Amino acid sequence: MKILPVHLDLFALIILLGIAQGIFLGVFFLTGERRRNIANRCMGWMMLALSAITAEIFLNYTNYMFRMLEIVDFSEPFNFLPAPFFYLFTYSRIHRKLPRRWGLHLIPFAIWLVNMVTWLYQPIEFKYNSYIYSHHPELPFIDPVHMNLEEDFTGLRDLVSEMTLLSCLVYAVAGILLILRSFRRLGEPFWSGRPLVLAKLRNLSLIFLAFPFLIMVVKPQYYHDLGDYLLACYVTLIIYATSLSVMSGSAFFRDEVRLDLPSETESDTAPVRKKYEKSALSDELEENLLGKLTSLLDTEKPFLESDLSLPRLAQRLNTSPHHLSQLINDRLGQSFFDLLATYRVREAQRLLQHPDSVNLKIDEIAERVGYNSTSAFHTAFKRLTGQTPAQFRAAATSSRSA
Repeated sequence: MKILPVHLDLFALIILLGIAQGIFLGVFFLTGERRRNIANRCMGWMMLALSAITAEIFLNYTNYMFRMLEIVDFSEPFNFLPAPFFYLFTYSRIHRKLPRRWGLHLIPFAIWLVNMVTWLYQPIEFKYNSYIYSHHPELPFIDPVHMNLEEDFTGLRDLVSEMTLLSCLVYAVAGILLILRSFRRLGEPFWSGRPLVLAKLRNLSLIFLAFPFLIMVVKPQYYHDLGDYLLACYVTLIIYATSLSVMSGSAFFRDEVRLDLPSETESDTAPVRKKYEKSALSDELEENLLGKLTSLLDTEKPFLESDLSLPRLAQRLNTSPHHLSQLINDRLGQSFFDLLATYRVREAQRLLQHPDSVNLKIDEIAERVGYNSTSAFHTAFKRLTGQTPAQFRAAATSSRSA
C-alpha cells in the first residue's frame, strides 16, 4: 500500500475551522438550559452531523486517511441527518413541537447505519482500494482482495451522493414552504423582516437550499470525490452563518448593557428605595428605553411567544426587569401582562380580518398570537374590544362584503 504525504492548504484550514465550530455549536445547543428547547436539540444534532461529514472530508483531502484506513467512509450514514434535522428545527422553531411521527425522517440514517456495520468488517486492503478509487485514482489497486462480508446489502452505496442530494433538496424545499405558509398566516410577505424569528429562519433556509444546487454543480465536474472539499467549505459557511445568527440574538453583545451595580459610595445600610423611585431612570434613559421597546414590539413581535416573560423581554432590551416594569407602569400606564394582551389582541384583530387567515379557527389564532389558553384569549379580547373574536370576525367579514 502506497501512502502519500500529508497535504495542508487554505481549504484544509477552512474545513478544519468548520469542524471545530460545528462541534462547539453542537455542544452549545445540547447542554445547559438550551437543551430543553426542542429546536435547539435539532440544531445541535445537525451541527454534530455536519462536523462528522466535514471531518471525513478533511481526512480525505489532507491524506490523513492513509493513516486511518480503518475508518474510511465512517460518515456516510450522517449524510442523511443534516437535511431532516434542519427541517425538524424549522418546524419546531415555528410550532414549538415536533411533527407527528418525526422518527420516520431518520429511517434512511438507520438503514445506512446498519449497512455501515458490514463495511466496518472489511479487510484493510479493501478499504484502501475504496479510498484511492474515490480520492487518488492515479494510484494502483491492491489485487486480489478477499471480502469478509457482503459490503453493501442495500445495493445503493454507489448512489449515496445522489441520495444525499435528493434528501437535501426535498427537506430544504419543505422548510421553505413551511416558512412561506407562516409568513402568509401572519399577513406578511416572504421577504419581510417581521417577525425576526421567521426572517432568520428564511435566511438560514435559503443558505441551506443552495447546498443541493452546489452539489449538482460540483459533482459532475469530478467523476470521483475530489471536489468534496468545495462542499465542505460551503458546509463551513452554513455553520458560521448559524453562529452569526446565534450571536446576533444574544443580548450580551448589544450596546448599553446595564448591570445596575450599586455605586462605590452607596452605603450598605442605606434605606431601601421605593418600588419605582423616579431617579432610577432619567427622562433621557426612559425615552431611549421606550423607543427600543416600541421598536422591538413592532418589528420582532416577541409577544407572539407564549413563554415571553418580563425578565426575558428586559434581557432583549439590555435593561433590568425592575426598570422595564417601571417604564411600562409610569409611561404606558399598564402592567406587563396588560401590555402583552394589548399587542396580542391587536395582532389577533389583524389576523381575524385578513383574507389569508380567514380559514383559521379561533383557537389557532389564539395560539399564533401567544396564548396557550383559548379562554384567556377570549377574556382578553372581550375586555379590550368589547366583542368576542367571533363577533369581531363576523363584523369584519360583513364590512368587506358590503
